[in-house]
Amino acid sequence: MSVAPRSPNMNWLPLPPNLREDLRAAMDPSNPVDRLEKLASLAAYRLGFLESVQLDQAFGQLNLKQALGFLSIRLAILSSSTVDHLAPAIRVAGLRRRLLIDVHNGGFGQYQQDVLDPSSLLHQFAPQVILFSLSAREVIGNVPLTATLEDVDGIVLKFIGELRSLWRKARETNSATIIQQTFVDVTDTLFGSYDRLVPGAPMRVVARLNDRLCEAAAEDGILLLDIARVSERDGIEAWFDARRWFQGKLEIAPQAAPLYGDFVARILAAQHGLSKKCLVLDLDNTLWGGVLGDDGLEGIVVGEGSATGEAYLSVQRYAKQLKEAGVILAVCSKNDLEAAETAFRTHPEMLLRRSDISAFLANWDDKTENLKTIAARLNIGIDSLVFVDDNPVERARIRQSLPGVAVPELPDDVALYVRCLSDAGYFEAVTFTSEDRHRTDLYTANAERAALLGSAQSMDDFLRGLDMSVVSGPFTALDHTRIVQLFSKTNQFNATTRRYTSEEINHFVKLPNVLTLQFRLLDRIGDNGLVSAMILRPTGEDQVLEIDNWVMSCRVFGRGLEFEAMNIAVEAARHLGIKRFIAEYIATPKNNVISALYPSLGFAAASDPEVANGTTRWFLNLADYATCQSHIARAGVGS
Repeated sequence: MSVAPRSPNMNWLPLPPNLREDLRAAMDPSNPVDRLEKLASLAAYRLGFLESVQLDQAFGQLNLKQALGFLSIRLAILSSSTVDHLAPAIRVAGLRRRLLIDVHNGGFGQYQQDVLDPSSLLHQFAPQVILFSLSAREVIGNVPLTATLEDVDGIVLKFIGELRSLWRKARETNSATIIQQTFVDVTDTLFGSYDRLVPGAPMRVVARLNDRLCEAAAEDGILLLDIARVSERDGIEAWFDARRWFQGKLEIAPQAAPLYGDFVARILAAQHGLSKKCLVLDLDNTLWGGVLGDDGLEGIVVGEGSATGEAYLSVQRYAKQLKEAGVILAVCSKNDLEAAETAFRTHPEMLLRRSDISAFLANWDDKTENLKTIAARLNIGIDSLVFVDDNPVERARIRQSLPGVAVPELPDDVALYVRCLSDAGYFEAVTFTSEDRHRTDLYTANAERAALLGSAQSMDDFLRGLDMSVVSGPFTALDHTRIVQLFSKTNQFNATTRRYTSEEINHFVKLPNVLTLQFRLLDRIGDNGLVSAMILRPTGEDQVLEIDNWVMSCRVFGRGLEFEAMNIAVEAARHLGIKRFIAEYIATPKNNVISALYPSLGFAAASDPEVANGTTRWFLNLADYATCQSHIARAGVGS
């Protein structure tokens, strides 16, 4: 009797109440308007392989490539195994993150031909992202068991070199982001534990292959889909089914498809700035055991000496690590504010301290309103929040009232809280910059600026009191990663929502007629970091530049940087002999804050101002430009 393969779980998601009935209701032909929204809400539940296929079939009936409030992405999967069964799960996981993912599967084992043949279906599809999902079998087959370490390295490096050539060719042809899947170890042992000491043993070859792959990816700016690690953690039986391999060459088993799809979607979301930014924590029975109001400061359970106390301490340690990785921490708790803050300041076993928390709301108000306040106070979208609460009633209420907030379905045992948060992948990253490392400091400094604003007599007094200065200049290699991050992650102050890969930014920099500008804002409280970037490119019309895109961090909204940035852009363009700027504003659900940006800077509407779907066009004759007044001095030009 065969045993059903174990499925990787997604326990951070709530179970669906009744998927069949909910799908039927969502596709009710008498109410077609909000079908997509209903399907997206169903995608937020914990779904198995067959349930994902059912939801994907319903989504396919809509025949949508674009929709308001959803980001469209063309993804191609190039593989040396069968991957057709992964597409439904990827599309469903995309819906979970408000992505419309159009998936193209390359031919089985044809990944080299697909990349190298300019007439292939891959190039006709024009992917924005290419995922290489390759098996290690080809390399293993070329390594004799008697191979030395030098022999193995030679074979591995040859394969990695060929793969890097494919990465480069795919980038050159499609200007696509490349994601490389790590190699899953599906090998069986030959010598038992001694395999680790035999260079030619298959498991040792796979380990070497992944090591070299990661080194090459880091050098070439390739994103990794680390299925190797997750399959080791879950157990290879959860990800690989030998029967499926022999039947249809499926290296990723069907039961693993939903989690595989989630991993792909979270990387795509991170690439477009849609990862979560803020971890909001409840207190009682979430950060410590017990109820502070009932048990008192001395009665709460946290710290060394007991299994329960150490489990709560592990939650705090993980939150602290997330803060170091650039995640903002906040508190939302039904508690007395003074008592709660005292616990952070004086309890000897608390690892998190009050200074770690950028927004601290402890009161008896509705948590829905408190979460809105936290988002407003931090100047981030409500959909940037992850809310962690041990109370299932509170979790259900937030999911219903604020569907944009991520609410993990915590397990009953606090010892598993960290695993749940980690598995959920809310804070998936594709870069890690200096700004990320110091993000909490930046938001703490913003709180000080907010206090200064509260005591100022007027906005002019506030801005003058900040003693601001800007450092500007062209894009540099030193700031390249941060510039790519700004264009990929900024949603509110993003004029055209065009996202650029690392290669595309480098391409702009190398073009002689393109003007690139970056802006770093400083004030008397501190350095806000590199917070704005602008790309102006030739239009083909003599002495005219078009603002291809302009982005600015929400951290510096309301300080007038846009005015001084335009002053700098006009001066730089005049120096190049440019007579006219053209600009587009492409409206999205998130960038309405800058809907009046260009008229406020002196631009006039084009003769056909509205092109389509809320897109407007503007122009500025530089000879007529009147320098905008700001309270920002010039500190110099960036290196």
